[in-house]
Amino acid sequence: MNTKEVPSAPIGIYDSGVGGLTVLRAVRVLLPGEDLIYLADQAKVPYGSRPLVEVRQLVEGAARFLMEQGAKLIVIACNTASAAGLRHWRELFPDYPLVGMEPAVKPAAEQTLSGKVGVLATPSTFQGEMYASVVERFAQDVQLFEATCPGLVRQIERGYLTTPKTRRILEEAILPMMEQGVDTLVMGCTHFPFVIPLIKQISGQGMRVIDPAPAVARQVERVLEQHELLNLQQRPGTIRYFTSGDPQRLANLLPKLTGDEAAVKGLTWQGDQLQLRPDA
Repeated sequence: MNTKEVPSAPIGIYDSGVGGLTVLRAVRVLLPGEDLIYLADQAKVPYGSRPLVEVRQLVEGAARFLMEQGAKLIVIACNTASAAGLRHWRELFPDYPLVGMEPAVKPAAEQTLSGKVGVLATPSTFQGEMYASVVERFAQDVQLFEATCPGLVRQIERGYLTTPKTRRILEEAILPMMEQGVDTLVMGCTHFPFVIPLIKQISGQGMRVIDPAPAVARQVERVLEQHELLNLQQRPGTIRYFTSGDPQRLANLLPKLTGDEAAVKGLTWQGDQLQLRPDA
């Protein structure tokens, strides 16, 4: 695929579940004329507890599917998937435009007044080389506090953004950090920005909460410009949704999470490949 010849081709955005919709929202705000494809691997969610080698295989399968759909650029809108598969994918296709996620430790370190930063992420993200590299480069002068928020991804996948259980998970992560003087929180999982309103209820308005999605959208714009792939048409962009899970379940969640009402096509894993279901 010669991406330089298809600026009107879609941007592919991929996550283990609905978390990448936070990135999709930001991309749509910044680049409203771009067509988008969203792929949720909900048959395998959550990725955070899976071995890195397995996640790497899932990333490759999802990215290949998006390439087959004609994506001119792929956003791995998942911190766990980026930690496991970003380097591998770039080695396979060094010239293919790709944007991944990394925990927003740098802006947190720049903004904290107490010198104490909390990071909410999955175990795989904390174990990955990318997180270690970001910490080494940008967090030498701050103290980091980490929490994996067990069960939070599943709560968000179900649309349970404000339930007592969701609140309890967040309180168990955030309140001990606040007792230690943390004044800045990093959303190290793309699912977590959906519960920022609840986080602010728990922590108060004085807590800085960093959502990386707007910065990722700006990086998407930069990469498209570098490859001469920006869609300069003035028409509104379209969005196509795919999931390896239950299409109707995702369709039912979209109005709550993004304000959209849209059909969702079903996918199934055949070995290490994603394929359209016969009824899709």
